Amino acid sequence: MRSWTPVLCAAAAVFLSVGTAPRAQAQAYPDRPVTLIIPFAPGGSTSIVGRVIADRMSETLGEKVVVDNRPGAGGTVGTRAVAKSAPDGYTIGLGYTGTLAIGPTLYSKVGYDPRRDFAPIGLIGNAPNSLVVHPSFPAKTLGELIAYARSNPGKVNFGSAGAGTASHITGEYFAHAAGITLVHIPYKGTGPALVDLIGGHIPMAFAPVPATHANVSGGQLRALAVTSPARTSLLPDVPTVAESGLTGFDASLYYGLIAPAGTPRPVIERLNKELRAALASDDVRKRLLQDGTEPTPGTPEDYAAFIDRDETKWSSILRSSNIKEE
Repeated sequence: MRSWTPVLCAAAAVFLSVGTAPRAQAQAYPDRPVTLIIPFAPGGSTSIVGRVIADRMSETLGEKVVVDNRPGAGGTVGTRAVAKSAPDGYTIGLGYTGTLAIGPTLYSKVGYDPRRDFAPIGLIGNAPNSLVVHPSFPAKTLGELIAYARSNPGKVNFGSAGAGTASHITGEYFAHAAGITLVHIPYKGTGPALVDLIGGHIPMAFAPVPATHANVSGGQLRALAVTSPARTSLLPDVPTVAESGLTGFDASLYYGLIAPAGTPRPVIERLNKELRAALASDDVRKRLLQDGTEPTPGTPEDYAAFIDRDETKWSSILRSSNIKEE
């Protein structure tokens, strides 16, 4: 009679190898550096937040997380590069309100779908934008700015990190809500916009608090308002836009980590684990809070649900405000 022992042993070996494949893959990952694409120029809030996380995760992953700044088209160039990368966990991206919630509606050929083309890793945190002006600008309050703009229609410029970025759309959203006309001046990143603002080449800008608070504290800029529902502890004396008369105004910014769709679940879980560990560490929390970002750790599923809600909100704002691609 034929013995089934060799066959059964072979089958068991196959079963065990399949069953342990995800675990082995997770344990082996990573075995080389991981690239974090930040879809904006260095110096802005996304770079500040992304580099803090990259530095910490380099320690816990055991491999270097290399930052690759790829600005362009409101951050959609770099974000599209993430979507089209190999889904192996070695290319990830910094997700952002401007790229995942605004860009897909603003641009006719954005090149990715925020719900289908990414595997969310986890939220990092949220931060308000700030409305900052050059110290020579005549308006000292948001109310005075609105009155000044109404008296000088089409003569007040505002800078942003680029056409289609969250800072651009926040400015258009604000102008629509206030019933005023502002002229948009796009830059290739928050850093260049703030350089021109500090230099007096433009009178005002919308920029994330992480990128402006040091200059506000140093007197190079004056903050008239923050765009979140509540004040930020970093600029506690600066009122919100809603407090200043535009009830219900909310333009908070959110950061997270994303990977290309199809990235193996064990890899996503490993990255989420290390991201949450980074956000729980005292040094990372302190650095983010100092830069005006409130850590908001969660699961990949939490971030996926958030992306869906945030895109729904901003697409509605874009349509109701009649904001179109420039």
